[in-house]
Amino acid sequence: MAFQRQLEVAVYHDVDRDIFIRDVYPLRKPAILKGIPLGPCTSKWTVEYLSGVGVSKEVKIHVSTVPQMDFLHKNFVYRTISFDAFVQRASEEKHANYFISEDEKYYLRSLGDDPRKDIADIKEQFPVLAEDIRVPEFFEKEQFFSSVFRISSRGVQLWTHYDVMDNLLIQVTGKKRVVLYSPRDATYLYLTGDKSEVLDIDNPDLSRYPEFQKAVRYECHLCPGDVLFIPALWFHNTVAVEFGVGVNVFWKNLPSEVYDRTDTYGNKDPTAATRAMQIIDRALKALEELPEEYRDFYARRIVLRIQSKAYRTNLE
Repeated sequence: MAFQRQLEVAVYHDVDRDIFIRDVYPLRKPAILKGIPLGPCTSKWTVEYLSGVGVSKEVKIHVSTVPQMDFLHKNFVYRTISFDAFVQRASEEKHANYFISEDEKYYLRSLGDDPRKDIADIKEQFPVLAEDIRVPEFFEKEQFFSSVFRISSRGVQLWTHYDVMDNLLIQVTGKKRVVLYSPRDATYLYLTGDKSEVLDIDNPDLSRYPEFQKAVRYECHLCPGDVLFIPALWFHNTVAVEFGVGVNVFWKNLPSEVYDRTDTYGNKDPTAATRAMQIIDRALKALEELPEEYRDFYARRIVLRIQSKAYRTNLE
């Protein structure tokens, strides 16, 4: 994009566990991993196979009249449909049967059996399909958090957000564009929680989001069989260039006690970060008791203190 500096995502070939841990993981940057043996899923998971494999369970899906889905303003609805019927619809451009409109778009993000208590695990929710995929064992078994099964209609774009755990995005079928932003560019992304308010990252309203142009954009395109390593806290925005199927595997890269024990999605901030945010909110409320000139002065002092005590200084 002309309005942003753009960098390439590094590509590695024939990566095994040792190479990943030695050469890729320590850099804490996104990386495309090619040539990883993933099992028969890349050839088997056609529309015909997925819709006829006997998975008749109902799934909760996102349905939208537009491909650019916006979680902050909820421009989609949730609907429940049988998995086999969903696969057929998601692969179509026009639908004989539909919820809102004949050209509506679909997105599935698999959930645990009880999403309030259970994590998504392809072995539990889709055991037949789990037999087809070999997840790269780049982390210890006890670090495993979830394996999320995803299917998108062609054109579906998901909002820019970050996750608090490391993950591998396995692109099984179809092509996907992924745009990423470094955690250090968080101040330019106009965040609400873990999501960016800038919905259209290709044609942003710079009069409304002027700082966005300062963020450095990493862009890559995934083909079937590619695996993208997304380190924790890296923002990512995806576009399904084609109807596609993928699996995200998340693992706890920090000690278990750091994470919120009620988190089944992998997107709740670590408990210490949540406490820090609450303290900041109380500090801001206290500053409201001061006149504007004093409030501005002490707010700047607080920012300087945070920068000196908490910011990393050894970044590129």
